[in-house]
Amino acid sequence: MFTASETPVIATILVVAFGILGWGFYRARPFGKLGILAWLQSLVLMTPWLLFFGLFAAGIYINIIGIVLLLVVSAGIYVYLGRQLRAAGQDVILRQKAVERLEKESQSDTNAPPVAILVPETLSIPDDDLSAIKSIFGIDTFFATETIPYQDGAVFKGNLRGEPEETHNRLTESLKSRVGDKYRLFLVENADGRPVVIVLPSRNDPRPMSIAQKVFAVILLTATLGTCLEAAGLLLGFDFFSYPARYQETLPIGGGIFIILIAHEIGHWVAARRHQVRLSLPFFLPAVQIGSFGAITRFESLLLNRKVLFDISLAGPATGGILSLVLLIAGLLLSKQSSLFQIPNEFFQGSILVGTLSKVVLGAALQSPTVPVNPLVIIGWLGLVVNALNLMPAGQLDGGRIIQAIYGRKIASRATIATLIVLALVSLGNPLAMYWAIVIVFLQRDLERPSLNEITEPDDQSAALGLLALFLMIATLIPLTPALAGRLGIG
Repeated sequence: MFTASETPVIATILVVAFGILGWGFYRARPFGKLGILAWLQSLVLMTPWLLFFGLFAAGIYINIIGIVLLLVVSAGIYVYLGRQLRAAGQDVILRQKAVERLEKESQSDTNAPPVAILVPETLSIPDDDLSAIKSIFGIDTFFATETIPYQDGAVFKGNLRGEPEETHNRLTESLKSRVGDKYRLFLVENADGRPVVIVLPSRNDPRPMSIAQKVFAVILLTATLGTCLEAAGLLLGFDFFSYPARYQETLPIGGGIFIILIAHEIGHWVAARRHQVRLSLPFFLPAVQIGSFGAITRFESLLLNRKVLFDISLAGPATGGILSLVLLIAGLLLSKQSSLFQIPNEFFQGSILVGTLSKVVLGAALQSPTVPVNPLVIIGWLGLVVNALNLMPAGQLDGGRIIQAIYGRKIASRATIATLIVLALVSLGNPLAMYWAIVIVFLQRDLERPSLNEITEPDDQSAALGLLALFLMIATLIPLTPALAGRLGIG
């Protein structure tokens, strides 16, 4: 039986979990069979973790073999549902093509050009270019009805006649064939939720880093290496900056933290290279407490669509998080009485994910006042925290970009506000949350600029992976209550 102090925590975890699943089902239901299958995939991805934490909260511990079995069964069901989803999707595509063909046949006698309202004189686009731009629109792509000045370009209101991705590709190719590389075409939604086309000069594209910015990035990189060594020194019981000659003692742990940070950025870089997107050098954020808060990386290219934004944003924390998790588990398995670190057992209450994994591997050892652990545990733990912080759904953090890619800018803005409110409340008892909230407010609060095709959403598998990443972020950052941890034998 749960005590009165434990009940609110368990209730909160259940409400959050079922709230996420309920919201996914609500969004999936309008899409019929395709939506339900996609929602089931999300459910299958989250079920092993919900089952694991649920059983753990009930005092039932699953060993490593059981965890692997859960993941294997989940992966098998996920693959099966994916095949069903693709098969159902093919049927929908065939029906859509049949409907489009009938519509084209019924409109074959209609050759009238698109209607356009007289353009105000305030448009900054030259008349020749404007005429060329307007000529790309058609009754089978985007039927333009109104032209409105916008910044150095124009907004074209009208009716989207085709599938967003295909239509955007056709319009972009037509625009390039007529005016070359002078303009960029964006397909976005206006405030009313209706598709509009925005054309802006290419001189507004993201700019590459200046020499001064590159020098500053190198300075931050050097400072971050120093704070990683300082964090390692504090863990070893001395101040590295006061005793720099002892750098060799801090290299294993400080270097491990730094390698996780680099792995995170390599994940971003590999995904960006696959999508032919240029990234700036990372601006690392030094932090004495944990080595670093991660890095700020800007896009130096326009993104084709929200799927590209999702892939690049997830790749960093996925790479760094998986490496951190592997190091944590390896460190727990290698821990023994003669291990270097003797950690007070209360530390394992600081994270649901780390605490549960430690209980599964170390068992009754967590009941001792101090728990001997291998240094890899510390490195993996700090790596998980850094990657989890970057997965928080706010602004231009990886988590904020993931939310923007999956749910759009409106939801991403609300998620940013909610995250800052939560951090403000948590900062009353945790200075680390206050520091991170300040970083977000001053450096990362704005959303990422829209992609060229802002209407086409990522596929359902991407949405499922995004939800799983956010769930693991919560499990990493939320602590166990002392009462629940004590009943589970942690502390």
